[in-house]
Amino acid sequence: MDLDDFEELLLDKPLDEKWELIAGRVVRGMVGARWEHHEIIQNLNVALRNHIRAKDLPCKTFTESFWLKQRFLKLAAFPDIMVRCGPMERGAVSIEDPLVLVEVVSPSSEGRDRGDKASTYMRLAGLQHVCFIERDRIRIDVFDRNEMGWAPRPPIETGEANLDLPALGFSMPVAEVYRDALPPGPA
Repeated sequence: MDLDDFEELLLDKPLDEKWELIAGRVVRGMVGARWEHHEIIQNLNVALRNHIRAKDLPCKTFTESFWLKQRFLKLAAFPDIMVRCGPMERGAVSIEDPLVLVEVVSPSSEGRDRGDKASTYMRLAGLQHVCFIERDRIRIDVFDRNEMGWAPRPPIETGEANLDLPALGFSMPVAEVYRDALPPGPA
């Protein structure tokens, strides 16, 4: 399905459902998530926003309910966090050119997030970093774009490490990403 047909289909979508278009395929997603999911998103989003403001970067963050739409890729999705740099059109309801994408992964979303979504996201021209953050344990997988394509970093599996996003000059302790979302002690 193309993006125009998908947007027309959305007019008939039940209010209690969340639909996305991933590489031309309509996918019904979950409405609502566990509080830990939201805690991780808020921890990272607040840190990103504070960094962007402190460095006076021309960037904005967007979370879960803001559209990522790209007509050529037949993509209409709600990444958990997006960072976009550059001027924004007043009243925009979607972006098509994020610099950073983050998905918080749960057992029920892992296959889709790391599969079809990831491969479609990685076709976005200006995207520099894609992060997959496990919800239930400390593990962050980061993929960076380089001159050869996409390169995975070794997984981050300790709270003592940092999550670094060089395209933004951003670094955050992993323990702070998971703050209040995991029980104290080893995860």
